Amino acid sequence: MELRMHLAWNDRRTRQFVTNVGLITSNGPIGPDIMAAEWTHHISYSPSLIAINVRGHDATAENIQSSKEFGISIAGEDQNVVCSVAGGYSGRLIDKIRLLKEAGIANFYESKSINVPMIQDAAMNAECRLMKQEELGDHIMFVGGIIEISANENIKPLVYHNGRYWRLGENVLSPQPEVKETIERLSEKYKRIK
Repeated sequence: MELRMHLAWNDRRTRQFVTNVGLITSNGPIGPDIMAAEWTHHISYSPSLIAINVRGHDATAENIQSSKEFGISIAGEDQNVVCSVAGGYSGRLIDKIRLLKEAGIANFYESKSINVPMIQDAAMNAECRLMKQEELGDHIMFVGGIIEISANENIKPLVYHNGRYWRLGENVLSPQPEVKETIERLSEKYKRIK
């Protein structure tokens, strides 16, 4: 089946998605690199898998295809500048990790199980081994098996929406008990299998 819909990058219709920002670190033929990827998703608990989507010509894609490993740091709400640098420059042209270190914008640490730098002060850090890759449209989806993971519950994740960074806001409450009871009663009434 041929898909006929083609959306341009930055199309206003796609700006309604709300995502986190994954800071993807890699090491390989290009050297140590970092990129920002809003398409970073936890896709399985068992086994624990995370998927990222990267353009095939990016330095990160070449590094991951060569080394078969990568790091994922979910950016903390104070890492918007790190995300702008990681996402705003090509790793083929700029050593973004050295730039971030020298500018005093970000600190990195050595990973435990892979040969990839990891970013400090992120909401979550995961070290991944490549399990699968698949070309999907104009990006490659890399699926990584998590081999090390840590989270800092004191750091809230940065949110990306409509081309801008945001902080998490007010908690929207779950339905009140009486609404839950009504839903439960109606779910029994409208069960497809009795």
